[in-house]
Amino acid sequence: MGNEIGNDYRDSTPIFVCVLKGAYPFLADLTRCVPVDHEVDFLAVSSYDGGTQSSGVVKIEKDLKSNITNRDVILVEDIIDSGLTIDNLMDLLWTRSPRSIRVAALLDKKMARKKDVPLDYIGFEIPNEFVLGYGLDYDEKYRNLPFIGIMRA
Repeated sequence: MGNEIGNDYRDSTPIFVCVLKGAYPFLADLTRCVPVDHEVDFLAVSSYDGGTQSSGVVKIEKDLKSNITNRDVILVEDIIDSGLTIDNLMDLLWTRSPRSIRVAALLDKKMARKKDVPLDYIGFEIPNEFVLGYGLDYDEKYRNLPFIGIMRA
């Protein structure tokens, strides 16, 4: 994935926007493999209305420090499931006039998709199961696991 991004951006300096907290381990590993100059910034969002299902409505908890106007943005996510959050987040970022936005996701849970969203770089496609580890959490726990596992009831 890093080499593919490097080929796509060999003539520009993209900015990786990491969606905290879950995507941080993936971002760290990914950016070490990207052979072109790039920048990194962080965005923390919430999309839950007090339950366990995402509403898809994005509330910014920590905004970008960087100005992304006329920049090539690579939005880095840990997992894409319903697609609602990433769709709303992309809509929000487009209001800031970037040159382009592409999405790099470690995991793609296509079977849970409610909104078709463009995914440009995908690590792995996974079944519709609850996963944790490597940044993915259950109630803020298990992010530190050095692997991704399926949580069983």
